[in-house]
Amino acid sequence: MSQALLRTTGLCRKFGGITAVNEVDFSVEPGTITGLIGPNGAGKTTLFNNITGMDVPSSGQVFFREREITGQPAWRICRMGIARTFQNIRLFKELTVLENVMVGRHFKTGGNRLAAAALSLLGAGRDQKAIVGSAMHWLEFLNLADFAGEKARNLAYGRQRELEIARALATEPAVIFLDEPAAGMNAIETAELMATIHRIRDAGVTVVLIEHDMKLVMNICSYITVLNYGSKIAEGTPQAIRENHEVIEAYLGKDDSA
Repeated sequence: MSQALLRTTGLCRKFGGITAVNEVDFSVEPGTITGLIGPNGAGKTTLFNNITGMDVPSSGQVFFREREITGQPAWRICRMGIARTFQNIRLFKELTVLENVMVGRHFKTGGNRLAAAALSLLGAGRDQKAIVGSAMHWLEFLNLADFAGEKARNLAYGRQRELEIARALATEPAVIFLDEPAAGMNAIETAELMATIHRIRDAGVTVVLIEHDMKLVMNICSYITVLNYGSKIAEGTPQAIRENHEVIEAYLGKDDSA
């Protein structure tokens, strides 16, 4: 097994008397699609937040490329090469599709505040042309180029999900965290998402995802970690997870056919 691209050791996050993440060791191998699953309230998004700088762990460590990044601010972690999307879509709804992705690219090369990046979109010059070119590349990659001039709020729900992914990819990450990317999608949109995630991985970006759609998880992930009540209860290949009795009892259910 190759050296982990990203790992946590003993990561813990407490909110008062509640332990949302309990001494979790989690690792991601480069070039893989890794799933993080578990019941609602299992601590999955809190773990994402602690890794990506949206929240600070109570204890434990986070390492990226063997460099400790525990507690670093989100903008700095993003510049290091870790991008993410959110369970609830967070777009600049009044900006165009192209401008939203430009913000992601500008965030990588410019200031550490998204608002400042958004306000500078009208700038000119060679750097701005490069930002536009990079943004269009990711719109084409996500099949969104035809919507470049549309306001983000006018896109269909599935397209807004894709736009958020395009904006994250514009930061040129080594790893992208997707928080329930298939939430609210119909069967056709989910199938398209599966193909997109494969293409992201094939483009050299390691993928980690939280997802409740077990068909999607079992079909695209090479490795899965399962949380329950904040603790890791299992990890392994999709086949191993399917057959793990503790996972079946806690999450998959006895009649799971994923």
